Amino acid sequence: MLVGLYPLGGSSIDIHPNARWQQNGITVAEGNREDNGTNQLSSPWDLYVDDDQTIYVADTANHRIVEWKWGATSGQVVAGGNGQGSGDHQLSSPLDMIVDKESDSLIISDYANRRVVRWSRRNGTSGETIISNINCLGLTMDENGSLYVVDTGKDEVRRY
Repeated sequence: MLVGLYPLGGSSIDIHPNARWQQNGITVAEGNREDNGTNQLSSPWDLYVDDDQTIYVADTANHRIVEWKWGATSGQVVAGGNGQGSGDHQLSSPLDMIVDKESDSLIISDYANRRVVRWSRRNGTSGETIISNINCLGLTMDENGSLYVVDTGKDEVRRY
């Protein structure tokens, strides 16, 4: 069995072991002080970059997922953004997300609600709970469509 050839949720891009990056990056999302405008973030926790270079940000303190298209000066709320809460149309401290290409949806770790939700990228008005009673800090999907989640409450990684 070969392990560690590619990260589970990452790409198969080969990065040279001696690669170096500039020490001063450029801001590609936010940069306009902490708040809840579509050009602002509050406690961004994690991000996901899709094949089109669209960035999805877990805007944790604003209880939403924000999509930033390549070159955009503001984002678009694509999940949550309806205040903190546990309704199907709300998130509470989302920490991580991935894009499920097969279902064209976001899979979101909705941490304070102790659930993982699927949120359509087409009609994103509400999410569907797919895993409940979980302290999910992170998640990823392999090339076979298996979902892996970190459950800090049970100190384990689960595959679905």
